[in-house]
Amino acid sequence: MRLGGRAQAAIEVLEDMVKRKRPVANALKDWGLSHRFAGSRDRAAIGNLVYDCLRKKSSQAVFADSDEPNLSVFATLLRQWNYSADELTSLFAEDRFAPQIPTQEEIDRLCRKQVNDAAPGDLADIPLWCVESFEANFGDDWLDEAKALCERPPLDIRVNTLKSNREKIVRHLSRNHAVPTKLARHGLRIAPGIRDSRLPNVQAETGFQKGWFEIQDEGSQVVADLVFARPGEKILDYCAGAGGKSLALAASLENRGQIHAYDSDKNRLAPIHERLKRAGTRNVQVHGADDDLSHLLEKMNKVVVDAPCSGSGTWRRRPDAKWRLTKENLEARLREQEEVLSQAAQYVRPGGVICYITCSLFPEENENQVYSFIDDNPGYELLSAGEVWQDLFGFDNLQPWSSDMKSVTLTPASTQTDGFYFAVMQRR
Repeated sequence: MRLGGRAQAAIEVLEDMVKRKRPVANALKDWGLSHRFAGSRDRAAIGNLVYDCLRKKSSQAVFADSDEPNLSVFATLLRQWNYSADELTSLFAEDRFAPQIPTQEEIDRLCRKQVNDAAPGDLADIPLWCVESFEANFGDDWLDEAKALCERPPLDIRVNTLKSNREKIVRHLSRNHAVPTKLARHGLRIAPGIRDSRLPNVQAETGFQKGWFEIQDEGSQVVADLVFARPGEKILDYCAGAGGKSLALAASLENRGQIHAYDSDKNRLAPIHERLKRAGTRNVQVHGADDDLSHLLEKMNKVVVDAPCSGSGTWRRRPDAKWRLTKENLEARLREQEEVLSQAAQYVRPGGVICYITCSLFPEENENQVYSFIDDNPGYELLSAGEVWQDLFGFDNLQPWSSDMKSVTLTPASTQTDGFYFAVMQRR
């Protein structure tokens, strides 16, 4: 397929999402199944175009004076993929599968440098109702932080130190141009590329099959580092999900000590078994919703709560999710977080800690929850995550957001990672 055919496919996927109100992954999958002539490179290019359209959906609608999918695709090709109007006109004229070229008036609007009367919220490419939360979290820098969530994310890798080391995996993935991450101590990064370029399928590599490394965003690796797991400790990963942080913590423990990986949703937990086997971990016990955890009460040195949240910190990777998020969704997550924190506190031993983590940038889900928990549980006090940060990553490296260095917030703009919040509360 040439560019014109790929553009038309992207328009069809976006129209399907609007018409059937469905996630982007489902719409792309169905398009691929009904157009089997499209090869893997074509599907990847179409996916890139659709995701880039969604990342800057509202700002492109401002420039186009329309939110129609066809103009969104042209705006993306012009403003993000950096094609000129003349290039597109020439390429599409030679492709019978290409969509209709916009009028000259529409092209002129799409090529504008700025729109003087545009609201900052529209240019931020986040739902307008989220602006207040971003302003509360980032002050005058909120717009820059929001815009950083609209860029393509890299592919990040965590080296499994139980089986390998970073230098070995750099050599192993040399053709993919993997380089050490700036913060995560065992991380590697592959740049996202531009236009229709594809990220490599590193899961097909021998090293991945042998458990030498895992795919994990650098921000997720960093908050796992901040847990500061030490060999011999007993740790409960209370919302373990697919096990990414459990695997990282197991490597930090050097297979000494014990990790209990629990999740109330068996579907989320299902992938952990194969991942643990591949990684060579020997100190992780997996628990589902029906398991009795009473023997763990007040026994854990650390309880890690990667709480259910809005996922606003991951909008680079899941841009359709930000347009589907509602105030009602957020309120439901807030109630779940309160419940999870209350339940997790039962397992902390005297002198132990709760490590509270979200992949959210909303203060309602982060600082507000932590301070509310401490108010309700005077036996806990907030420790300084900032001091641990400085011990691990130094003063001269990238720095997270923090008003008091008690808790820290990672963001694409500040730490070049997905958005994560981290706080530590100690039981007296």
